[in-house]
Amino acid sequence: MNLKDITNMIIELDVDNIASAVQNQLDACVDPFTVLEALTKGMDEVGRRYETNEYFLAELVLAGETMKEAFAILKPHLTTSNADARTQIIAATVRGDNHDIGKNILSTMLLSAGIDVIDLGMDCPADKIVQAVKGSGAKVVALSCLLTMTMREISTVDKALRDAGLRDDVKLIVGGAPLNMAIAKELGADDYGADAIDGVRRIKALLEV
Repeated sequence: MNLKDITNMIIELDVDNIASAVQNQLDACVDPFTVLEALTKGMDEVGRRYETNEYFLAELVLAGETMKEAFAILKPHLTTSNADARTQIIAATVRGDNHDIGKNILSTMLLSAGIDVIDLGMDCPADKIVQAVKGSGAKVVALSCLLTMTMREISTVDKALRDAGLRDDVKLIVGGAPLNMAIAKELGADDYGADAIDGVRRIKALLEV
């Protein structure tokens, strides 16, 4: 077992064996950040295959689950100053919406890209998001919305952040089936991600602004 095997296990969606493989590397005193890099290479290849239609949503979901299993073992070992410096963002599904597949895939891919995610879950009210921004100092809030009837909650979050005096310091990005860039802008968001792959790319760009 080596680091290339770790990468391939992510690509091959080996959710059953990835945790033991990561533990094997840690037991062999391999640097945790080196293991993370191997996992990230795997997720990068999964993303490439998704964009070229070699993989589809089912594979993307399973890759996210595989990465989650690996990260559960790895995360306690990422305790150096480098880990402490990892950027944080907030992710949530808007109030009234109980779908989280897209959010969960995005969160996992952000973790593999070195960005920590404060996941507030589904059906999340605006005031909970405001408190999370206050408590964390996060510079990006990513909102998921799958139902047309809940789209207006994006405006509610935007207004709540403005009323709290936080909106100038935080970027709001949204994603979900009923949305596009024009609707996102109309609802008060700064950006829109067409899917998890696009969302990661755009969040990275927002963090660099």
